[in-house]
Order: sequence, then structure tokens, then C-alpha cells
Amino acid sequence: MHKMTTGSTRKTIPYLDTIIFLAIISLFFGYLGANMGISNMFSTIMSTAYELLIDTVFYIMAIAVLTGAFGKLATEFGLVKLLNKIFSPLMKPLFNMPGVAFLGVITTYLSDNPAIISLSKDDDFLSYFKKHQIPCLCNLGTAFGMGLIVTTFMTGLGFFKEALIGNIGAIIGSVVSVRIMAYRTKKVLPEEPEKKMKNKRDIDIEDNIIEHAQGSFFERFLTAFLEGGKLGVDIGLSIIPGVLVICTVIMVLTFGPADPSIGYQGKAFEGVRLLPRIGEFLSPILKPLFGFKSPEAIAFPITALGAVGAALSLVPKFLESGIIGSNEIAVFTAMGMCWSGFLSTHVAMLDALGYRKLISKAITSHVIGGLVAGISAHFIILFLNFI
Repeated sequence: MHKMTTGSTRKTIPYLDTIIFLAIISLFFGYLGANMGISNMFSTIMSTAYELLIDTVFYIMAIAVLTGAFGKLATEFGLVKLLNKIFSPLMKPLFNMPGVAFLGVITTYLSDNPAIISLSKDDDFLSYFKKHQIPCLCNLGTAFGMGLIVTTFMTGLGFFKEALIGNIGAIIGSVVSVRIMAYRTKKVLPEEPEKKMKNKRDIDIEDNIIEHAQGSFFERFLTAFLEGGKLGVDIGLSIIPGVLVICTVIMVLTFGPADPSIGYQGKAFEGVRLLPRIGEFLSPILKPLFGFKSPEAIAFPITALGAVGAALSLVPKFLESGIIGSNEIAVFTAMGMCWSGFLSTHVAMLDALGYRKLISKAITSHVIGGLVAGISAHFIILFLNFI
């Protein structure tokens, strides 16, 4: 009898998923259609996606190509290795991680979250870590993912100081995230080194991981420049689904009619202002913690949870509408870097590291880290304005 019940339950799961899916889709489009009208709703969705593709995605792709080329050149000609030598001594006091973990910071900052996985597959690299520290690489790498792209994007809009403050906030958030994760993993994993190696101290980990191409200076420069640029194109293409799908949905839920006196016209960037209502409800919390002057600003951190590229797409429209200022740019930079779409990458990254059972611990630790990053950036701005 028990077996029959179990089998029956398993058979109903697909139908339950289908019902939930249909309910969510019906609720979403029903709510939009009831407020905007069916024709205006579809016109707005298509127009918004098109405007995002032309005006924002290609701009971000251009930034990704340039930063990708620079990142590859920095690796090819030893800048990454030099930075690792300089900043490795900070890893122990800040993160309680081996100095070589700074390689993970650099590689993800110059590219994206999953770059840390390539390092984690190197036995020489892992030999410097204790067992409980290895899952923390996921949080460490994610906290700096797409950092150069986010920083360059904000700087390109004329907010250099705010982008720099946002980087400081992201560092603070990353320390919190990694420290919390390490505290939690220490309870379930041993502290012994992952793999003991002979003459480990004599191994130059940077030379083992960073290999330079053969050839003249010009050949190496040109090869690295083109390969890095190609990586930037790949990043630019990879963010298109996130920007067009996630950001379109967020914008439709954020903005109102282009002209409230006329009503909905089916134009791009019109919406039903649902998120601002939620933001107004949460404003007693958001205002003192992040300093958001408009409830619509909540859309950025929500979007950054899934895709930081999509979150960046919101910024130009927010600036144009006067919704955000310098404080929000600093907070957005900090949270965008620290979270950098981790909900869409954390599971796969931890699975690749071999610690799928720690996914919930990693996600909750990183949520806290991202919040601390945004709060830190806000209070740094307040302090600088005060002095």
C-alpha cells in the first residue's frame, strides 16, 4: 500500500510543476494585461527588449571586449603574477585564506564567476588549501566576478569615485561572505590540507598556472589582445538572454506609463510600477541601510541576484529618469560586483567543486555578504560627504 502511494505521488509531480508554471505565467501576463491592455503589453515587451539589445547589450559587449583584451594582456605579460605577489599577504588576515587565493580574485575580476573553477582543477593550487576552505572559493570568486566590467561601466557613465567606493564595499562584502562560509564549512569538513605535496613551499604556483605563449613580444601582444577580445565577445553574447528576459520583466514591473495623462501607449520601458510599490513598503529599511532616494532603485539588486549584466542595463534609464544619484551608483557597484548574478552560477560552481551539499550554506552566506557590501558603500559615501 505504501509503495502504491509513493508511486502515485511521483507520477503527480510533473503535473504539479505544470500547474505551478501555468499559474505563474497566467498571473504575470494577466496582471500586466489587465493594467496595460493586451496589445500594449506585448508591444511594450517587444519594444523594451529591442531597445535593451541595441542601446545596452552592445555597449556592455564593447566594454567586455576591451576589458577582456586588457585582462588577457595582464595575464600574458605577468601583471597578474605581480599583483598576486603584492596582495597575497592580505589574504590571510582578511579572508583567512592562503595567499594564492588572490589568483582567484584577479581571474574572476577580469572575467566572470566561473573562472575560479579552472583554478580549482589544478592540484598544485588546491594543495595550499585546507579541506573546509575549498568551497569558500566559490564565494570568493563570485564576489569579484565581472568586477572590471561593472567598474568600467560605471566609470564610463562619469562616476569614477563612486565606482571606486563600490569596489571597496564589494571587498568588505566578500570578506563577510567568505568568513561566514568558512565558519559554516569548518563544522562539516575537516581542516586538513586537501592534498599534501612534497616540497610544496618550493613550488611557484603562479608559474604553474599562468603559462606564457612562445614568440616575440609583438606576436604575444597581438595573440593575447585578440584572444582576450574574443572572450569579451563571448561574455557579451552570454548576457543577452539575461538582459532581454530578466531586465525586460524587471522594467515592466518597475516603470509606469510614458505619459500618465494619456495612459499606456505600448512604448518601450512602460510598466505597471509593481516593484516601486514593494520598494515603498520596504523603504523604512532600504532608506537607512542603502540610502535609496527612490523605491524603484530596488530593481537593481533584485536583478543583480540573477544577472549583473541585466542589472547594469537598468542604470542608464534610472539616471535618465533621475531615480538614482551618486550614492546609488556606489551601492549598485558594490552589490553588483559582490552578487554578480550568483543565483545563476553558484549551484553549478559548487557542483563543479564537488560540494553540492553546501549550496544552501554558500547562497545564504553570499546574500549576507552582498547586503553588507551595499550597506558599506552607502556609509562610506555618507562619511566622505560628512568630512
